[in-house]
Amino acid sequence: MSNRLRKTIFCLGLSLTILGIFILGVLSFLRPSSGRTNFLVLGVAGTNHSGGDLTDSIIFVSLENQTGKTLVLSLPRDIWIAPLRAKLNSVYHYEGMEETKKAVGEILGQKIDYSLVIDFNLFTKAVDLLGGVEVEVERSFDDQKYPLPGRENDLCNGDPEYKCRYESLHFEAGKQTMNGDQALKYVRSRNAEGEEGTDFARSQRQQRLLMAIQKEIFTPQILFNPKRLTQLTNLVLANIKADIPQSKYNDLFKIALKLRKNKFKMEVLNDGFLINPPTSKAKYDNQWVLIPKDGTWEAVQNHVKNLIDKF
Repeated sequence: MSNRLRKTIFCLGLSLTILGIFILGVLSFLRPSSGRTNFLVLGVAGTNHSGGDLTDSIIFVSLENQTGKTLVLSLPRDIWIAPLRAKLNSVYHYEGMEETKKAVGEILGQKIDYSLVIDFNLFTKAVDLLGGVEVEVERSFDDQKYPLPGRENDLCNGDPEYKCRYESLHFEAGKQTMNGDQALKYVRSRNAEGEEGTDFARSQRQQRLLMAIQKEIFTPQILFNPKRLTQLTNLVLANIKADIPQSKYNDLFKIALKLRKNKFKMEVLNDGFLINPPTSKAKYDNQWVLIPKDGTWEAVQNHVKNLIDKF
């Protein structure tokens, strides 16, 4: 073997070794730390609606850092928070984010690391920016009393039923592409006839929309379009409040890289664990509320732990 060939082989081997060390270094840098990161995501109607900072959506998101496996658990708005004498959906309005994180953490038996408050305008604008999203509507439903923004106090020319305050919605079962306005109505409808009129069904619809948006974002048309990505980033920043310190951005970026290949487990905290007690002035201020079946949150906490451990 000639000296020139030996030198070539040596240089090639050295180059491959250096490249391998570099790749391992990058992979190590991008590898998230072990453990889980838990988020509380709150959806609010925003300033254009009555009760704009009541939380229409309350979602616990738990990510396994290194695998990206994600539990998405929706909580009903009407859970009664006895120490505050308020429903869960009004804790943020009256007490702020820290108290809301504390209340949800005590219900689920999980530490909440970070929180995000999302204006529902984000859904509308994000879906339109993505060119619409495909959503699987599980059941057809009608809602004859979907509230029109800004018409809450309209006297409707003396109409005793105040019909001018509402519009009628209809959604057919099956896959369909929704624009932003349709998607917002789909997830906010709460007066549907039958099973779709429950908070549990509403939570499931919200989860389906979130998954549809997530699926659309991770397509080549979006990921490899710098202009669209910039627009989407600016839109998110303008419509989300978060308590995530800047020092954690790098860690969360590493976790986010796993989300394209992850598995999602979608759950709703439903009536298997909750009951609606008789109306009581002394206990619940005459409000329609939900409380744990056995009087404590232990069964719920065990359920959430099992969801995480067995995922």
